[in-house]
Amino acid sequence: MTDRIIDESGGGIDYIAVEESERFQGLKRMQRSFIFPLAAFFLLWYFAYVLLAAFAADFMSQRVWGDITIGLLLGLGQFVTTFAITMGYVSFANRKLDPVAKEIREDLERAEVAK
Repeated sequence: MTDRIIDESGGGIDYIAVEESERFQGLKRMQRSFIFPLAAFFLLWYFAYVLLAAFAADFMSQRVWGDITIGLLLGLGQFVTTFAITMGYVSFANRKLDPVAKEIREDLERAEVAK
């Protein structure tokens, strides 16, 4: 990749070439392969909760324990799911995305110093 980083016309970094490089495209694919399925899952889970609240009030108002209802538990589950997805993404990014992004950034920094 370093051979295409420096733009021949002005000596600056060719960011278009960096963006089109296989390593950068692989980084984007890796990120999207994690984000899109989880986003779809969360949206389905969220809309299921909203639809249950709107159209299954009897089900959602069933008491589980004392004043705790199924609706309350599912609502709290929305928060738990949000935090779990966030923690999962941070872990994934730290292990998989950040090392590749760091390599790309270091290549760009070396190219900037070399010009």
